[in-house]
Amino acid sequence: MNQISTRQLAEWLDSTLQPQRFRDYCPNGLQVEGKPVIQRIITGVTASQALLEAAVTRGADAVLVHHGWFWKNENPRICGPKRERLALALSHNLNVFGFHLPLDAHPVLGNNAQLARVLGFEPDLDDEGNPVLCGPDNLIWLGRCPGVTTLAELDERVNKALQRQPLIVGNTQQNVGRIAWCTGGAQGMMEAAIEAGANTYLTGEASEPTYHLAMETGTGFVGAGHHATERYGVQALGQAIADEFGIAVEFIDIDNPI
Repeated sequence: MNQISTRQLAEWLDSTLQPQRFRDYCPNGLQVEGKPVIQRIITGVTASQALLEAAVTRGADAVLVHHGWFWKNENPRICGPKRERLALALSHNLNVFGFHLPLDAHPVLGNNAQLARVLGFEPDLDDEGNPVLCGPDNLIWLGRCPGVTTLAELDERVNKALQRQPLIVGNTQQNVGRIAWCTGGAQGMMEAAIEAGANTYLTGEASEPTYHLAMETGTGFVGAGHHATERYGVQALGQAIADEFGIAVEFIDIDNPI
């Protein structure tokens, strides 16, 4: 079985995702150091206890996730579930890699790029062929959804593709028009999407003000699930690692209805 050093993988990930470009809420990259050599990686959305246990069962050397650990403003003490997770990783010498905003934003492997692929969105492109972006850290993508005209049809497309009934706000017969999307908990960016000319905004979650903003601006809103919209970037990243280094990479979906 092929193998790479932990340091080599960390350097490749940093070079590919360029975390230094982002003002993030957590450290990106190698969050917990484990074995110096990696042969098998488990990928997932979140470094939960269940994912770590699955990684141990499969004899993994590393876990690679979108939602890692050590978030800003969280309780810094190593107690309760945080202690259990960390103890499990350390006792089995697991490397834990986490990439948050850098994995959302990557133009090919990122969550937004991969969600567009899954949902059949066509991103708007600039004169150089790059996706047209807006909002904080240019995380919001803009484009169209060929074959979908109404909000009801977009609801059906999302439901079928993600296997999750989305939350829809707006007249289901209104025209979808130009779509803006940002995976995960990006409901607070909806106003930036509207200012950029979006007629419909898709993200993972909704907050109480989301309803009023959508109704008062006539913007269609789709809340497709935080977890459901962020399953695809880490899978694409894992496949890129497997292709680059020839090591075993397996995605495990620990489902989450949020």
